[in-house]
Amino acid sequence: MEKLIQITSGRGPLECQWVVAKVLKTFLEEAKHNTIEYEIIHRENGDENLTLKSVTLLLKGKDLSLFLKSWLGSVCWIGKSTFRKLHKRSNWFIGIFELENVKMIDFHEKDIRFQTARSQGSGGQNVNKVNTAVRATHIPTNETVFVQDSRSQLENKKLSIIRLKEKVMAVYIQQLERKLKETWSMQMQVERGNPVRTFSGTDFKKNYEDKTFKKQRNALKNELKNYRNDLN
Repeated sequence: MEKLIQITSGRGPLECQWVVAKVLKTFLEEAKHNTIEYEIIHRENGDENLTLKSVTLLLKGKDLSLFLKSWLGSVCWIGKSTFRKLHKRSNWFIGIFELENVKMIDFHEKDIRFQTARSQGSGGQNVNKVNTAVRATHIPTNETVFVQDSRSQLENKKLSIIRLKEKVMAVYIQQLERKLKETWSMQMQVERGNPVRTFSGTDFKKNYEDKTFKKQRNALKNELKNYRNDLN
């Protein structure tokens, strides 16, 4: 299962950008603990160091829906601004949303068509007579690059794969950014009165209560086990 997630400060001030960076760290720690793979697809840096306006993540795992149940929605940080000491506000909100109906691009070398050609431009007889240049086409997207940097066809082929992947991913990022703009209104609808997570203090202490009753179930299981042992 794969899901595309965005953590965003929306149009929030610098404090919210700081919260995005802190939430991202906590989010990734929990994802790793739950054996969920992640990849940062896109990130927009904030107005100060160590802040982020938004970050888009690709998550891969078996129990993503259960994991995200306690994350999707608004997240609140309670604390005084570290940027504006005299600011009276103490509750800062950001949003975490799932980007739906976004087609992922899987880049595989088997999807590339290679064609050789003579290098163009100056470079002597070797350049003009030997097919060392490489044209690489990514068949699913029809994106193409032409590489003639080296006199070695093998080296040009290696370079063409790298540059073609960069080009394909750049196009994908542009598509993703358009999708983000389309969902911008949704991102602005952050329910400030009902956050799914709440943190506090500059140390970003978690004030989140686990509502899955996992601890209670385990306690009941142990109690039942002890009761059975007593009967025996």
